[in-house]
Amino acid sequence: MRKLLDETLSQFEELERQMASPEVLADSHKLQLIAREHGTIAKMATKYRRFKQLNLQIEEANDMLHSPDAEMRELAEMEIPELKAEREILWNELLDMTIGGADANRANLVLEIRAGTGGDEAALFARDLYEMYKHYCEDRNWKVEILSYNPTELGGFKEMVLGVDGEGCFRHLQFESGGHRVQRVPETEAKGRIHTSAATVAVMAEPEDVEIDLKPEDYRKDLYCSSGPGGQHVNKTSSAVRLTHFATGIVVACQDERSQHKNLAKALRVLKSRLYEAKRDEEQKKRAEERQSKIGSGDRSERIRTYNFPENRVTDHRIGLTLYKLDTILAGNLAPVIDGLLEYERQELRSAFGNTEISN
Repeated sequence: MRKLLDETLSQFEELERQMASPEVLADSHKLQLIAREHGTIAKMATKYRRFKQLNLQIEEANDMLHSPDAEMRELAEMEIPELKAEREILWNELLDMTIGGADANRANLVLEIRAGTGGDEAALFARDLYEMYKHYCEDRNWKVEILSYNPTELGGFKEMVLGVDGEGCFRHLQFESGGHRVQRVPETEAKGRIHTSAATVAVMAEPEDVEIDLKPEDYRKDLYCSSGPGGQHVNKTSSAVRLTHFATGIVVACQDERSQHKNLAKALRVLKSRLYEAKRDEEQKKRAEERQSKIGSGDRSERIRTYNFPENRVTDHRIGLTLYKLDTILAGNLAPVIDGLLEYERQELRSAFGNTEISN
């Protein structure tokens, strides 16, 4: 955790230097990108800078306790409890802000939902998950944008890709990555038997342009006619865009907009997020982790949650949380689940680090 905080503060101060340089000031586009990245980490960095200042002040006050001057000793005795109280508050805030690592405080993400085993029923469940996340985000005044989707004839989705923008969105949704399982009686089931279907969710932090250097020569762009509803337009105009990244083989396709340029912009947004996620995973594997979070692996193959309709039950298997309010959760009231996950991770961090990291 201390390494993450040190790296964040160092990055913040470097961005401050860049924003003051004549070269950057002369390039409005570059200045805007750097300022946006600076703003993303400003809250954590400034709190940690103040935290370090408090450590120094406490150290100086402790030295003053040994002063031959009685007034200096008395002043130090008065200051130390106040300084330590402020430091403790900051430490707890920093603990919360580091839940999820370096990307915890990003305000942009890409959320992918894919139908898994279960055919049409899995696609309908993917739609239910989309509605759940959509309402949860809208209740928090986060902007939700459909970047790509692949509907089925029965109204479900084989795949749905969303862009979410808003303060705190990644912190709250980061632990949704993984396998989601549903147990219910499909509408087409005549004998009333319970079926089990699945969908996978991936939540990816969206990088700034300066973090992912993606050039046109790094990928192949293919144009094709859109498929699906849309009248004659979809048959005549090659507005759909498919991008293939040469180095990784990642393929992204977007066809939802009538404009080729809009589809390209959306496809690039998804591609950059997937590239950043791959880069992030690689760095995490290389780095020796001080602790392995039970809920933060983000492995899509891991079953993380079960939605049982007959019992009106939702169970998050990672933390053993069971709630008998499936109907309200699917309606977007995800807070009891997400708050439970955040609190679990918060307690894990406190258990791992406690107050041992407070001093320099």
